[in-house]
Amino acid sequence: MRRGIKVISSWIVLAALFFFLFGGTAQADLDIKGESAILVEAQSGDILYEKDAHKKWYPASMTKIMTMILALEAVRDGKANLEDMVISSEYACGYGGTQVWLEPGEEFTLKEMLIAIAVGSANDCSVAVAEHLAGTDKAFADMMTKKAKELGAKNTNFTNSHGLHDDDHYTTAYDLSLMARYALTLPHMTDFTTIKEYTFREEPKLLVLHNTNKLLWWFEGTKGLKTGTTSAAKRNLTAVAEKDGLDLISVVMGVDERNGHFTQSMNLLRHGFAKYEFKMFFEKDQEVAQIEVGKGIQEHVHVVPLDPVGIAVPKGDEEAHEVRLDLPKMVEAPIEKGMEVGRAVVLKGKKEMSSVPLVASQDVGRCTLFQQLKKVLNAVFVIN
Repeated sequence: MRRGIKVISSWIVLAALFFFLFGGTAQADLDIKGESAILVEAQSGDILYEKDAHKKWYPASMTKIMTMILALEAVRDGKANLEDMVISSEYACGYGGTQVWLEPGEEFTLKEMLIAIAVGSANDCSVAVAEHLAGTDKAFADMMTKKAKELGAKNTNFTNSHGLHDDDHYTTAYDLSLMARYALTLPHMTDFTTIKEYTFREEPKLLVLHNTNKLLWWFEGTKGLKTGTTSAAKRNLTAVAEKDGLDLISVVMGVDERNGHFTQSMNLLRHGFAKYEFKMFFEKDQEVAQIEVGKGIQEHVHVVPLDPVGIAVPKGDEEAHEVRLDLPKMVEAPIEKGMEVGRAVVLKGKKEMSSVPLVASQDVGRCTLFQQLKKVLNAVFVIN
């Protein structure tokens, strides 16, 4: 009997050891240095790894992700234009840290200012943009905090647009992942944050900016975002990378060692790409349905996903997923190309895992009264 108990006990120990080594959580084989970290799948927001992700910490220049969000929102919504001239105030020119040495009264386009923020982490440009859009840096910071709350970033408070230290200026790795996910939906965000080198000023003295995010050189597939470093915040990085259709967002905060925010981010991203893959259902712009059009010149409109429809799954995962298309039976004309008409929802059982907007693939004009009458008569009498 004792022999049998010993055999059973041995198997239990071996099984527990096997689970610990191979069957535990994704956290078990990853030791990320720093105050906090998170890895999420960009489309769904699924958390693939986290370490103290809700711990409040100073974002330093990662603050500028939100600065760029508000500026690019204003451009998208027609409240600003990338070619608008931004005039540097004396207040904006008084900031230290990383800067482009703006002079009071000096003018650059909003686009040039945003590139200087994205590439060179220019504090003076951040304040100039904030003043241009909101009147004062403080008013702009209030807008930043409000936007963060709208995105679900509940543990975030901004007191400025640049990220120089303030005890009341803080966020979390989780909150930054929410901001990064939203940032990726805005036009120009990845365009600007992936520029490696930018000539900001040619005269009177040449000023060439080099991107502070070394992952653009060191990690294949990097698509931006932003670094942040101060003595209080230590070294920080929010990064986005893509491989085989899988987009991952990594955030590391409060890393001590030199270049540690880069090495820890690469460790996070390598872990994600090694463990997970993107299960594709529909590619971007692939026709998924046709909807009847009411009072339209055409009878139907083709519907396509705005982004790829899929989900991050552990490699080798055979669990069943399906896609539900939430679409109306009919939409009224006129319809503009790109107009959202529904959503594609990825399901795991009954649980909604992610969703992607479905949009019209072409314009459909509205029939005139005569054309509508002709269509009715044609349907009744088959008039050619």
